[in-house]
Amino acid sequence: MALGGANYTEIDEDLHSRQLAVYGRETMRRLFASNILISGMQGLGAEIAKNLILAGVKSVTLHDEGVVELWDLSSNFVFSETDVGKNRALASVQKLQELNNAVIISTLTTKLTKEQLSNFQAVVFTDISFEKAIEFDDYCHNYNPPISFIKAEVRGLFGSIFCDFGPEFTVVDVDGEDPHTGIIASISNDNPAFVSCVDDERLEFQDGDLVVFSEVHGMTELNDGKPRKIKSARPYSFTVEEDTTKFGTYIKGGIVTQVKQPKVLNFKPLREALKDPGEFLLSDFSKFDRPPLLHIAFQALDKFVSDLGRFPVAGSEEDANKLISIAGNINERVGDEKVEDINPKLLRNFAFGARAVLNPMAAMFGGIVGQEVVKACSGKFHPLFQFFYFDSVESLPTEPLDPSDLKPLNTRYDAQISVFGSKLQKKLEDAKVFIVGSGALGCEFLKNIALMGVSCGDQGKLTITDDDVIEKSNLSRQFLFRDWNIGQAKSTVAASAAASINSRLNIEALQNRVGPETENVFDDTFWENLTVIINALDNVNARLYIDQRCLYFQEPLLESGTLGAKCNTQMVIPHLTENYGASRDPPEKQAPMCTVHSFPHNIDHCLTWARSEFEGLLEKTPAEVNAYLSNPVEYKTAQRNAGDAQARDNLEQVLECLEKEKCETFQDCIAWARLRFEDYFVNRVKQLIYTFPEDAATSTGAPFWSAPKRFPQPLQFSVADPSHLQFVMAASILRAETFGIPIPDWIEHPKMLAEAIEKLIVPDFEPKKDVKIVTDEKATTLSVASIDDAAVIDELIFKLELCTKNLPLGFKMKPIQFEKDDDTNYHMDLIAGLANMRARNYSIPEVDKLKAKFIAGRIIPAIATSTAMATGLVCLELYKALDGGHKLEDYRNTFANLALPLFSMAEPVPPKTIKHGDM
Repeated sequence: MALGGANYTEIDEDLHSRQLAVYGRETMRRLFASNILISGMQGLGAEIAKNLILAGVKSVTLHDEGVVELWDLSSNFVFSETDVGKNRALASVQKLQELNNAVIISTLTTKLTKEQLSNFQAVVFTDISFEKAIEFDDYCHNYNPPISFIKAEVRGLFGSIFCDFGPEFTVVDVDGEDPHTGIIASISNDNPAFVSCVDDERLEFQDGDLVVFSEVHGMTELNDGKPRKIKSARPYSFTVEEDTTKFGTYIKGGIVTQVKQPKVLNFKPLREALKDPGEFLLSDFSKFDRPPLLHIAFQALDKFVSDLGRFPVAGSEEDANKLISIAGNINERVGDEKVEDINPKLLRNFAFGARAVLNPMAAMFGGIVGQEVVKACSGKFHPLFQFFYFDSVESLPTEPLDPSDLKPLNTRYDAQISVFGSKLQKKLEDAKVFIVGSGALGCEFLKNIALMGVSCGDQGKLTITDDDVIEKSNLSRQFLFRDWNIGQAKSTVAASAAASINSRLNIEALQNRVGPETENVFDDTFWENLTVIINALDNVNARLYIDQRCLYFQEPLLESGTLGAKCNTQMVIPHLTENYGASRDPPEKQAPMCTVHSFPHNIDHCLTWARSEFEGLLEKTPAEVNAYLSNPVEYKTAQRNAGDAQARDNLEQVLECLEKEKCETFQDCIAWARLRFEDYFVNRVKQLIYTFPEDAATSTGAPFWSAPKRFPQPLQFSVADPSHLQFVMAASILRAETFGIPIPDWIEHPKMLAEAIEKLIVPDFEPKKDVKIVTDEKATTLSVASIDDAAVIDELIFKLELCTKNLPLGFKMKPIQFEKDDDTNYHMDLIAGLANMRARNYSIPEVDKLKAKFIAGRIIPAIATSTAMATGLVCLELYKALDGGHKLEDYRNTFANLALPLFSMAEPVPPKTIKHGDM
């Protein structure tokens, strides 16, 4: 597998954080070392190039010998009318380069020789004859190391992909998922051994998985790190292929972890695979017989073009019949693989649209092929093996098309008209569309809509809204934004970028969040005038609100979402399909509060706790202090009226902050940070194991510290431990910020910081006898109500009044809001420090700052490829929604996972019908 000479360039984590969450550092480094060739710069070539340039490969070479025609503007977002007549590759460079300056983009404009392919790790051809493809693929397949070869094409509403990554290609990670784990409850002394796990979470193991054991007490023989095969996998148990009859008896503890295995694939060269294609990757089970037919159709089209030197003409029955006859001849020659019915009606549609590259097809296939190139360069995720065929003939208008309606009108939409006819084109142009969201999905939708000509007519209008501004981390996939747009409104920048793709686009950009509070902006008249709504959102609540509005106004809603390499699309069509809110995912399981605060057993618990402490110390308490100082009378009255444990906690925090823990100098902040360390990681743990010693039992007599609980150990602070120093540094800097204390330069010098810490005296801690520690998993608060909260509140208010007399005039604190995407603000340093020290207490594996950022920052993994694919699929449905008259069985909902790869398309679910009397 050619991986280039991995040049360990530093990864810009601010830019690529969402992509790093999908691929990890190693895959990104391999991408940064990869040189890619893309041959054929029509719509599909441009889409593949965009996705790879955003991903950050080392170089992309664009090859095309042809010139830009007006026809190409139906599907290529980098061309404009002024490019007509220029070489396609040369006309593409400038706009593609703007997407990522770190990628080297070059061009080839003359005939390719196979020897030139040796400069690349992967080569992609989007417009090449089978004869030439076989010659090039033979060279790539036999080259040492092999060059990954991909042939992809979109012809009207039909598309095909072929991959050959060489005779022996190693897939390092077949699915991109983290290894599954389980917490052991018991292991039998048997052959094979039976293992049961705690019913905290279902096991995700499958028969045949390899697992390793660790931390097992008693049956320590299993802790040898040797992978063992499992079978009879159940939700909370499995058997392991091991004779444990002579092993020690299981006592307690133990973690079982899946071992991910690499997989070797033996690709066939195109020459062989054409004759013996093996299993096709299916996308739509209602068309299970379609791939073998399309395998013949694409070969027939290749022969037609090589015989006549042109594509079939849209609407020409003569050309269609010629293609059908060629397909029939090929079918007769294939022997056992012969197709029963060559479906002349389908082949006629194939012939009519063969010359056209449609934007939604280019977007969808650009996403799939872009992902295959990433796999070829990195070994991350399972490649497409080896043929994939797809069609969306259901997108055609329901009324039969008259050949005269398919004729070119000398406009930028001619390719699309040659497939759908000029009547549907007019419907697209006059549509009134509302796109909600202008992030990754929104940018792709805007580009697609501009190229399709939607809302580009005199009657048409597109409204887009998004209340967010552009951040650096958006640039790795929200491709209409540039680095000079950082800080500007997303919708405004995206709208002007879309208008530069097609100047006829009638677009209005708003910065309003859509919700009950903006129903004066998005009023009844606004909703009633819409033709279709397209969601480009990133949260469920907003989707549910839009869904309710569409339901009320009976408007079609096209819904989609992505998560890493996965994407899904859902069509909500009035009176045909169920609505988005009709079926819900189960809510994500939240860890009980007592687990997070006293009994963590994984790093997620530690990070949840760390984020909660960060917000409490640096945001909520300073805000409480300010609320009290700005209006003491009102604040005191409110707390007295509440009179509960929460009011008591609020007052205690304010008093502590202004009295015992008040900071006036930076040295005070260091002292505060050092004492925090002692409180969190030493004293609290000492108290916990004093209250519940290692041999403690529950009321039923069972061991208290049984799985999933982990018995903790207090830490010993040391200035020689860099992670301890890092914690104190981050905590003292942020504490100083809340008090408005200047931060000295020497703080970042470990030696000077260590000296400042060593001056401090840390009091000894004695555990107390009757401390209440919440162990109830159903508890929602950690505050324990006292006998007389009201009396305690009065006493606290009295103390607070005394200590505020000593504050300087106009004193105010500065609450800090957590911001994950600024690596210089120490927020993630503190959260990672808090979480890792706590993980150390409980012997939980620690994580680096980047992983901590993904979990604590609740970063949604995202890549350009799955986004492009989702929007392409939705726009194939948009043709149907705007045409009107389509039946339920014409629409498709999709779930896809580009990592596997898996494409699952199905008819939408019809709405629930309710009978009332005879209605």
